[in-house]
Amino acid sequence: MTSPINSALPSNTKVVAIPAFNDNYIWCIHNNKDAVVVDPGDATPVLNYLKKNELNLVGVLITHHHHDHTGGILKLASANTSLVVYGPSGGHIKGITHPLINGDTATFPTMNIELSVIDVPGHTLDHIAYCGHNVLFCGDTLFSAGCGRLFEGTPEQMLHSLNKLAALPDHTIVYCTHEYTAANVVFALAVEPDNQALNNYSKWVSETRSNNIPTLPTTISEQKAINPFLRAHKPSVKVSAEAYTNQKLNSDVAVFTEVRRWKDSF
Repeated sequence: MTSPINSALPSNTKVVAIPAFNDNYIWCIHNNKDAVVVDPGDATPVLNYLKKNELNLVGVLITHHHHDHTGGILKLASANTSLVVYGPSGGHIKGITHPLINGDTATFPTMNIELSVIDVPGHTLDHIAYCGHNVLFCGDTLFSAGCGRLFEGTPEQMLHSLNKLAALPDHTIVYCTHEYTAANVVFALAVEPDNQALNNYSKWVSETRSNNIPTLPTTISEQKAINPFLRAHKPSVKVSAEAYTNQKLNSDVAVFTEVRRWKDSF
């Protein structure tokens, strides 16, 4: 894996959540002039936001092929024929203009932004993440207090992918694509009921969501403290997984596999 660009986003640049569907966030990176959106499953809220804020869309970042992440590409491209659309290679996603693989970069010169591409299979086999400037756009690989379902990949692949993300600097700001946090925390507490950081986080999530405020972004350091899928190596998680499956688990992959299976039926 190549090293991510470590400088912060330019000082005039912000990342804003555009809500879509029931629980998606389409992240919009903009500098009050140009904008990039991440995983636009629906073009309409994006176009409305761009118009309201008088922004020029210069690029799109796609993490994987699921329709709630790609459904708006063609409509956005039809409104801007020079639109740069970065995404997984393979030719299976309509509208991608710049296919990417692990170690490539996605660049937006007018915004002074350059992001490294990290291959993170598990949720899907084509899943990639974008990292740089102390931010991470991870699609459905990592959620706050959770991770994506294994629709195509193996537990080994997913754990390896999550470990890549956990190895990023602790202060990395994590932009996930779904507001699943409250439900994820309930499960995480079933796994680690005595995790004080998790209990504190649970209270914050309840207060935040009661005010209809997003729980995202989060940080790598926060997730390493509270997310059971980043904690398969921890004795407390191992003990809970063994109690759930009623058998000894002799590796982090085995622990992760059982915790993911537990969550699937939780």
